[in-house]
Amino acid sequence: MTKTVGLIVGSLRKGSFTRAVAKQMAAQLPEGFEVKNIDISKLDLYNQDLDDEDRVPASWTEFREAMKTVDAVIFATPEFNRSVPGALKNALDVGSRPYGTSVWDKKPAIILSVSSGAISGFGANHHLRQSLVFLNMPTIQQPELYIGNVTELLDDDLKITNEGTIKFLGSAMVIFADFINRLS
Repeated sequence: MTKTVGLIVGSLRKGSFTRAVAKQMAAQLPEGFEVKNIDISKLDLYNQDLDDEDRVPASWTEFREAMKTVDAVIFATPEFNRSVPGALKNALDVGSRPYGTSVWDKKPAIILSVSSGAISGFGANHHLRQSLVFLNMPTIQQPELYIGNVTELLDDDLKITNEGTIKFLGSAMVIFADFINRLS
């Protein structure tokens, strides 16, 4: 049976390096897995009053329903101010509510951080990891996926040119697929 892996990218800009790397990585999932892009760009900001007063925005409902259709999640994040972008944190919050109905619970996850700098999104990767612990998402520990100096790895069409990077990301997808299968 085919398993569906949601791809959530914290970078919203067109021409996103994070999205480019994440898509190329996710495309290397082995047979038996399909990738579903989960768009977080139109999610209304989380406000508990809207849940409590039954005034849930359509964007939340669509997102929560989409997340219910995935078996696992690839999170891809740039680093903003040593943490995750607000859009990604908002998606975590929207999906975790109302209390007791989290769409994240027990879904296997892997985190990719991408940066044009040498630190490789380390801060964002670890802040996201902390949230996933609370959300009860078993998360791949090794390999750690930090892609730094990304502009040196991509051509003008945002294709990865470094063969070692392509192989590294592909091996991570094989490990992630095995992890998903073992947990299902």
